[in-house]
Amino acid sequence: MAADTRADVLGDVRGYLFDLDGTLVLGDRRNHGFRPLPGALELTRWLDSHGIPFVVFTNGTIRSGRAYATLLREIGFPLDDSAVLTPASSAVDTLLRRGQRTVVVLGGAGLAEPLAEAGIEVLPPVGKPRADAVLVGWYRECTLENIEAACHAIWQGATLYSSSQSLFFASADGKVLGTSRLICGAITSVTGTRATVVGKPSSHALRAACRRLGLRPAQVAVVGDDPQLETPMARRGGAVAIAVDTGIGGTDGYASLPDHRRPHLRLAGVDQLLKIARKSHG
Repeated sequence: MAADTRADVLGDVRGYLFDLDGTLVLGDRRNHGFRPLPGALELTRWLDSHGIPFVVFTNGTIRSGRAYATLLREIGFPLDDSAVLTPASSAVDTLLRRGQRTVVVLGGAGLAEPLAEAGIEVLPPVGKPRADAVLVGWYRECTLENIEAACHAIWQGATLYSSSQSLFFASADGKVLGTSRLICGAITSVTGTRATVVGKPSSHALRAACRRLGLRPAQVAVVGDDPQLETPMARRGGAVAIAVDTGIGGTDGYASLPDHRRPHLRLAGVDQLLKIARKSHG
């Protein structure tokens, strides 16, 4: 793709939604020890200095958005506490919009605390809880008792939500198996229900990010590394899809996709996006 055509892709873009792992940083298998990828600090600092809004949306729920923002600031990213979203962010929007105020959470404080702060009652996954919803996230400590409690809640009418249905996320150690899909797989096989995804690539995630940016999807560029997450979310939602090869997708992750599911722009990394953004927004 010619350089001038690349700049044209960003013609209507007024803000950015960035993935975290594999796009801006790489961490370890426990989602710790973040290291910025080439160009990530320079790009976000340039956007910040030029007043171009951006948010980070990670499917990780080991921390709250506020805690992620704190860690990212410590390694140099210009982010305030509201600039990092997680599936807990879009779950709050979805649950409140649907009038669901009581939730059984299979996950840690990073998932439960944002719900409680929004006035949603959080119940532990034990016994036979009655609730409006069950929300599953990063939960390597999950036990059979927790899964059984979630099933009882669903049998009594709760809706099942998943933070993510991705098999893996990118780390410095390579692909790491997620937990949401594993846990939801057990719950759905027993209850026969389906899980509604509130993280990427759902419309719930894109809607929450656009609301935070104050922009329409057509004005937002979604930048990510996973051909099953950011690109399909952007394409279905009417946003601009930009793929980078620094994470899950690699160099051939998009080759088998039909044209309507491929990114509008494919780059080796966000360092290349900086050059294009300077030309488009400068």
